[in-house]
Amino acid sequence: MPKSYTELYFPVLLQALIAMGLAAGLLTVSYLLGKKVRNRIKDMPYESGIVPTGDARHRFSVKFYLVGMLFILFDIEAIFLYPWVVVYRDLKMFGFYEMLVFVILILSGFFYIWKKGALDWAETGHSGRK
Repeated sequence: MPKSYTELYFPVLLQALIAMGLAAGLLTVSYLLGKKVRNRIKDMPYESGIVPTGDARHRFSVKFYLVGMLFILFDIEAIFLYPWVVVYRDLKMFGFYEMLVFVILILSGFFYIWKKGALDWAETGHSGRK
C-alpha cells in the first residue's frame, strides 16, 4: 500500500508522460517522413468519390441538431436503467413502481416530441400531415 501521494500518483504521472511522449514522437516522425505535395485536387474535400459541388460551408437545418440532442438525452436516460436492473431484487416492488413512473415519463416525453415532429428533421414545412 502506497504511503505518500508521490508513491500513489507516480504510476499515473508516468503513464501520462509516456502517452504524451509517444504521441509527440509519432506526430514528429509522420511530419518528417510524410510527403508534402500540395495541389488543388488534394486540397479539395473528399466526397466519397463524388465530385464535390457547391460550397462546403452550407448551413444545416436546426432540426438536424435537435435530433442529435434528443438522441443524447434519451441515451443518457436509458443508461439510468442499468443501475436499477443491478439492484432490482433489493428494491422489491417499491423500486419497480418507481422505475415504472420513470419509464412512463420518458415515454410520454418521447411520444410528445414524436407527435410534434421534432424527429422528422429532413421534412420541410410544418408537420406534413393533411
